[in-house]
Amino acid sequence: MNEPLTSRHWLAEAAPKAAPALATSTVLILARIWNANGAEHSVGNAVLMTALSLGAAVAGALASVGRAGDGVIAGTAFASSGALALAGVAGYADGWSLPLLLWALATTVSYALAARHWRTDRRESLAHERQFAARREEHAHVERVEALRAGAQIEVAREGAAYAEALAVALTARASLPGFDPIQLTRAGLPELPAIDLTKEER
Repeated sequence: MNEPLTSRHWLAEAAPKAAPALATSTVLILARIWNANGAEHSVGNAVLMTALSLGAAVAGALASVGRAGDGVIAGTAFASSGALALAGVAGYADGWSLPLLLWALATTVSYALAARHWRTDRRESLAHERQFAARREEHAHVERVEALRAGAQIEVAREGAAYAEALAVALTARASLPGFDPIQLTRAGLPELPAIDLTKEER
């Protein structure tokens, strides 16, 4: 059983690993651009970002404790809340120390949460590969057994045909010998040979 070989580009493999750092870095850069354009020490902007962050956190909490318990919506809401909080602090603060500290903290938390999903995906992928390999071995075993059985049946049929041909040759040679009496074979317990009409054969 031949399987197509597929290889992923190194960018496709590295993109998921770099996604948390890219996301937090993008938020930090945009927040500092916002800071340079007038957000620094702006109380209204700080209140707005705080309200948005709290709203996203409340939405995540409601999604996680609701009857459906949708983890995707809750994770998205909490991630949005953290991003808004980081953007608010980075946009309001006048220096780089606090924004960089929050960026490092947010990046660490993002990788910690992503590592859990990566481990789960890896376990599921390994389980699927093991199940597929076991199913493939089972099919290969069934194919080998059927091939052996078919070969044995062909060999038995070939040996039977060879034996019948040899028996026919022996009987023909024995019948051509002088003094051959088929009645004696019948008395000895052998099956009666069919009568040969020589007149038809001579015709």
